[in-house]
Amino acid sequence: MPLLHLDSLATRTGKSAIIKWLEHTGGLDPNRIGRIELEGRRATIEIPVGWEARLVRALDGTRLDDRRVRAWSSGAAAANPDSHEHFERMRKLLDLEAKAEAAQLLERAKRLNPEDAERTGNTLIDLVISDEFSGLGGRVILTLTKGKRQTRLPWTRLDVGTPVMLSAGRAAKAVLTRGVICEKAEGFLRVAVNFLADEAQEHSNWRLDLAQDEVAGQRQRAALERARAASGDRLASLRDILTGHGEPDFAEVVPLKVMNPRINESQTDAIQLALSARDMALIHGPPGTGKTTAVVELIRQAVARGERVLACAPSNMAVDNLMERLVAAGERPVRIGHPARVLPQLRERTLDLLVGSHPDVRVARKLVDEAFQLRRQADRYTRAKPEPGAKREMRAEARDLLAAARRLEQQVADSILDGARILCATTTGLDSDLIGPRRYDLAVIDEACQSTEPGCWIPILRADRVVLAGDHCQLPPTVISAEAIDQGFSKSLFERLLELHGPRVNRRLELQYRMHQSIMEFSSREFYDAALEADPSVASHLLEHLPRVIAGPLTSVPMEFIDTAGAGFDEELEPDGDSRRNPREAQLVALKIAALVEAGIPARDIGVITPYAAQVRLLRERIELEGLEIDSVDGFQGREKEAIIISFVRSNPRGEIGFLSDVRRTNVALTRARRKLLAIGDSATLGSHPFYRRLLEYFEGLGAYRTVWEEEGLEL
Repeated sequence: MPLLHLDSLATRTGKSAIIKWLEHTGGLDPNRIGRIELEGRRATIEIPVGWEARLVRALDGTRLDDRRVRAWSSGAAAANPDSHEHFERMRKLLDLEAKAEAAQLLERAKRLNPEDAERTGNTLIDLVISDEFSGLGGRVILTLTKGKRQTRLPWTRLDVGTPVMLSAGRAAKAVLTRGVICEKAEGFLRVAVNFLADEAQEHSNWRLDLAQDEVAGQRQRAALERARAASGDRLASLRDILTGHGEPDFAEVVPLKVMNPRINESQTDAIQLALSARDMALIHGPPGTGKTTAVVELIRQAVARGERVLACAPSNMAVDNLMERLVAAGERPVRIGHPARVLPQLRERTLDLLVGSHPDVRVARKLVDEAFQLRRQADRYTRAKPEPGAKREMRAEARDLLAAARRLEQQVADSILDGARILCATTTGLDSDLIGPRRYDLAVIDEACQSTEPGCWIPILRADRVVLAGDHCQLPPTVISAEAIDQGFSKSLFERLLELHGPRVNRRLELQYRMHQSIMEFSSREFYDAALEADPSVASHLLEHLPRVIAGPLTSVPMEFIDTAGAGFDEELEPDGDSRRNPREAQLVALKIAALVEAGIPARDIGVITPYAAQVRLLRERIELEGLEIDSVDGFQGREKEAIIISFVRSNPRGEIGFLSDVRRTNVALTRARRKLLAIGDSATLGSHPFYRRLLEYFEGLGAYRTVWEEEGLEL
């Protein structure tokens, strides 16, 4: 018999409740139900042949014992054996990655003393709770400062939206609560937590550590299992196409009447292909080509056709970028996810705040207050002996009030979600308990190449069609486990589908609006078949064309490479760390920043990119300039600046370049600058790799190659 799988059951749910639910909600005769096996919050049920898709449609996302239940089926018509193997392999790789992440966090906590842990940027110590208030969808907001109120916070990777663990004392030990950073300033952090235990009042010294996102892993595993086991429904047919056991289909391309008059020809072509796709399509967006602009137009066109769209991306920043543009275009998307992870200007469009501001929920809040008053009254000691059963009645009334409040909130949330034509979320932020059985005509995944494959399957489960947008020639997904990388976990779904189905499912955008022609040209040749074209508005723009900028050798040319070979600019390992830095290169970077600022370039228009975290830390310690951004390649993905300085760091007699050999990362660094790209490195070390040898030849061909010996003001 085929099998029906249920997940997210209430712990009290028994077989009799499941049978009644199958009968009343699913329409299945109880006499036709086979064996039922319960394991934790999951159930597996034998069902009649032919009922698989019908029951999944009727049951998935509906409530049983006041919990939304996920339902999917498997049986004789389930996935091709190769597909089964594919999803099982993905699950194992996901487990390898989760173990590597947990081991890395644990190893850091154990290996480092508190001060060294703080220097890594993943920890803050000696914090005090200076304020506590409610907000952001009913959560508790803690303001954390250093013990001395006026002390600035040190440099940290803990940024808005980061999941964190809060523990008492200076050493890494028992976690009292988990939360998300919702605000960051020079002297404080604010952390949103769901609760703060009473014993927290006993502590005066706190520590924050980067936390693993466990919920995301659980959702990815569940999505892989549902996709693997799907049978006889739309998910099953879409899965077969996405795993190479079916061919994607396209309707006749209809001429497009664009809403955004700035859409160009290659963007229009990509949008038309995506709208004609009956199953899936890809939009390949090289740097500066307006990929997100095309994605926004695609979503608006789909909504205009009466469709409901699920708009996702792997990171909160990418979702916010997409959502901000949708709002600016006049759309009214709803954002799923923790409000603390959303840009402040977009928080009013989050489901939490939309629900919280509804008049019916204000009534629910009063019910909650009454419930807690009854609980306190029931627990309060009084001299007069209460009537028999009085306390029990108070607690029962409190439970009823809380249940009524939850129902009101859920009704409001359901109403908002039902009315949303566009739902925005991170790929792993889609909460089944909130979304329930809702399905969408189209799922769009922006920056899809930055997600591992399991993350993409979460939105795919809920859509009839999927469009992935990204650039596989830039940053791959971040994967920590070396074993998982060796087995292909860093290959994105976008890249796999492009290899599987080829150009017929893909359109590449080819007109870019960011870079000077010379800055663009090398990457265009190396990664994009020399197909990129610079729009006339940017093709020849230079720093000297900006207001109040002094014309001179530094501002009148778009590119420079300063070669440090033979000058003693040696790399070194960071003390008590495993990342590399180059102090002499850092000195030269500081000199060039000062020259740019002196020429009239505002610090906010300058970015410094370096592949190594230790060099980032060193540069931030040495250069304190308000508005200047110094970050890793990952930190600059999707960003741009008028002027970019790249510090390559590697300089050794062995010609070792480490992970610089992943040239996709270098492609990102080379394509962030609009008007000026200044690269600093050791040609003898970099030139041992063919890609960098060609890069050096490109600089030489432009007459943009110089040696460090020519630098004025630098002691050698």
